[in-house]
Amino acid sequence: MAELLYFTGTMDCGKSTLALQMDHNHKARGRLGRIFTSHDRAGESVLSSRLGLSAEAVEVRAEFDFWEYVVSELTQGGRIDYAVCDEAQFYSALQIEQLARLVDELQIDVFCFGILTDFRATLFPGSARLVELADRMELLQVEALCWCGERATHNARTIGGEMVTEGEQLVVGDMVTRDLEPAYEVLCRRHHRRRLTQARARATLSPEVLPFGGAAS
Repeated sequence: MAELLYFTGTMDCGKSTLALQMDHNHKARGRLGRIFTSHDRAGESVLSSRLGLSAEAVEVRAEFDFWEYVVSELTQGGRIDYAVCDEAQFYSALQIEQLARLVDELQIDVFCFGILTDFRATLFPGSARLVELADRMELLQVEALCWCGERATHNARTIGGEMVTEGEQLVVGDMVTRDLEPAYEVLCRRHHRRRLTQARARATLSPEVLPFGGAAS
């Protein structure tokens, strides 16, 4: 039986790397699939990993219809055994329902990858619908770490090293801190609640209380 699976974790825990590995593994067994993504850091129509790996992908925009796309491919003689869907948090609830329909009615395996919550610790619409519909949800075992060394559980948006809690939900950035551009940092819940980013910790805490030999890293 085909399944709708959701692999989730914070930023920087290897989701895109696993998505590429999943595609490779299934191709190696003679299966044919499609890769989908949305708002990847490397640009449109590409699935990229911070390790430097990448693959061509179908860009999922707001108007994209998974059901129409797959049915069109199949009626033209194509074959699709599975779908790898990265950045699934950015998909709409309707698009997640379309993916579930592919599983139930066409027996196509769907592997989704994404983060659960945004910089305000609020569920993304796509992630919320996946939690409700997925046959199985798996937390990635590669743990991203907060600057304090504890397991990171929350994604923070920063500007100039300071955590912000207002703004549009979708602002694409990376893990590198820039002076005036939005960037992202993973934090443990305690420091997310206190808005204590790595830059702020370095500026306000004494070296004796910082981990890793006196530097927040």
